[in-house]
Amino acid sequence: MKSGSRFLGLAPKSLADIYADIALIAGIMDASEEGSRVIRQMQQEIVAVRSRTIRLPRLRVFCEEWGKPLIASQLWVAELVEAAGGKFIGAPGAQISFSEVEASPPDVIIAAWCGAGDRVPLEKIIRSRLWENTPAAKNGRVYCIRDEYLNTPAPTLIFGLRALATAIHPECFPQADGLRCISKGI
Repeated sequence: MKSGSRFLGLAPKSLADIYADIALIAGIMDASEEGSRVIRQMQQEIVAVRSRTIRLPRLRVFCEEWGKPLIASQLWVAELVEAAGGKFIGAPGAQISFSEVEASPPDVIIAAWCGAGDRVPLEKIIRSRLWENTPAAKNGRVYCIRDEYLNTPAPTLIFGLRALATAIHPECFPQADGLRCISKGI
């Protein structure tokens, strides 16, 4: 039955899509200038982080959005990983096997499961996936980032960017909000 209600459906894939959606929503709300300001602030923060990581080593980063089945994070997260100084492992938004991740041995593992907040059981996933010998696990570089900082296509992605930068290059970035590291003893 048709209700006559208007519906706006958004399905962004990339940072460019997110910017376009912010502009669209701001336009609908007669707040185009505010939307443009939000987009500029996001872009400026990404450029600032990228400029600090441009000459740093590109660590291999596996970032997952879901654990069962194992799904790599979305394209916009891959773009943020690159800006934060990492090299994204896997196809963004696609299912991937444990062995495929292990074959491109991650230097950093990030878990940001949809709906889990910061409660991903890091020690358990490393053990159950037999990832103890990955560089990330051996060096204590397994993290959980609050899912809303990476999975919500909104200005909160900047918090995710900061958390990614800290996880990938802790020597250059201060501890970030929403970032939790694995306990040292796996």
